[in-house]
Amino acid sequence: MDWERARAEASAIRKTVFVLEQGVPEEIELDQHDPLSVHALARDHAGCAIGTGRLLPAERRGALAIGHIGRMAVLAAWRGKGVGGALLERLVAAAGSRGDAEVALSAQTHALDFYRAHGFVAEGGEYLDAGIPHRAMRRALQPLKRNS
Repeated sequence: MDWERARAEASAIRKTVFVLEQGVPEEIELDQHDPLSVHALARDHAGCAIGTGRLLPAERRGALAIGHIGRMAVLAAWRGKGVGGALLERLVAAAGSRGDAEVALSAQTHALDFYRAHGFVAEGGEYLDAGIPHRAMRRALQPLKRNS
């Protein structure tokens, strides 16, 4: 969904996870990329939002389009129950549907195994983002089969 539809619920989840739990400065958590991105929300059986993530507009590298997934956040009570995986795969599918050749993300190092389990490969060294250790990761996407 677009940012206008996702804003209230996504920003509340992100504030809880990133700002309150992880100590990310609130002024850098929401950014200029939100209105340009595709957002996903996961909901519980009662319809309450419990997780979120976003897919930024594709970046062009020559003829290739590369999507970037970010701001993946799941409320603590729902972690380890498949919510993050479902969100991630939904965003990967959205990238593939628009023709992206691969998706990239910046993974907190404690979540590397989670992303590896979803086909992402780490590259480069560790770096700090908002004071939290991260590594870059990528996943190639299958080309779309087009009817001729």
